[in-house]
Amino acid sequence: MKAVIVYDRIVEEGGSPDQRDVLEQAKAAREALTDLGFDSATLPFSFNLQSFAESIRNLQPDLVFNLVESVEGHGRLLYLASAMLDCLGIPYTGSSTDALYLTTNKLLAKKFLASSGIKTPRSVSEDDFRKGASPARGHYIIKSVWEHASVGLDEDSVISVTDPDQLLSEVRLRKEKTGGECFAEEYIDGREFNLSVLASQSAPETLPPAEMRFEGYPAGKWKVVGYRAKWDDASFESLHTRRSFDFEQSDQPLLHQLKDISTRCWHLFVLRGYARVDFRVDEENQPWVLEINANPCLSPDAGFMAAATQAGLNYKQVVQRIIQDSGIEVHQ
Repeated sequence: MKAVIVYDRIVEEGGSPDQRDVLEQAKAAREALTDLGFDSATLPFSFNLQSFAESIRNLQPDLVFNLVESVEGHGRLLYLASAMLDCLGIPYTGSSTDALYLTTNKLLAKKFLASSGIKTPRSVSEDDFRKGASPARGHYIIKSVWEHASVGLDEDSVISVTDPDQLLSEVRLRKEKTGGECFAEEYIDGREFNLSVLASQSAPETLPPAEMRFEGYPAGKWKVVGYRAKWDDASFESLHTRRSFDFEQSDQPLLHQLKDISTRCWHLFVLRGYARVDFRVDEENQPWVLEINANPCLSPDAGFMAAATQAGLNYKQVVQRIIQDSGIEVHQ
């Protein structure tokens, strides 16, 4: 069988560290596909949809391994690749176009979560202000509506707000840094967890929970798993943020709750293949869903594979299960 690995064209022209990481994902995926009996090739995706359609038709793949996280660097357009493949009738890995759009738009995702009774921190956008929103004073974190990989997110994204006009001003000022449209979300001071979910034949499997632990943070320093923590290995944030899978027995009820919520999110957004749900847990042990990532990083050293390794799965097994959830049978 033939597979084509697709990713954003911009990474071949340099790109930022978070964008270039997809090359590591593509390399690992290609090795796994070879081990699974596929002939594979790579194909960049860009604004030139006609060229892409012609190239993919010429390659005639049985499957596309979709690693598109942005289009020409724009995260809000990542769903274009799957939409194009839908039009061409070519099976692809990961979530559907609808699910990718719903989860990439963080504000829309939060509305879906809230309407289903899943707690997510309160948020306010520039449009909400225009409609008369008057958020309470407190701590807020300014986030991009569309961009992931913590683009534009760091300690200085957290602000203490005393009046609504101040918050609106901050949202407007930070548009460029966050890649365009942004919003303010109530900052939850507490523990941070990532729950990775992987398809299986019977039901989605929630992999072992991971906690991102902030070690040696001085008093007054905001605890944020931001861009520096993820992509700047020499930064304080990267050196003092540690992923852990070790928990006390007293944490078991909380972990069970996090797994249950993650499974609910999988079904709510009709996710497929693999996903990750990010949480904050407040001082009262209440979980809050921060984001749903329908196409989390699959680099061998990233969080998803760390959780898979804890579950006893190797990279090839993960790829095999992702492929099978796209409807393509893989026999080994």
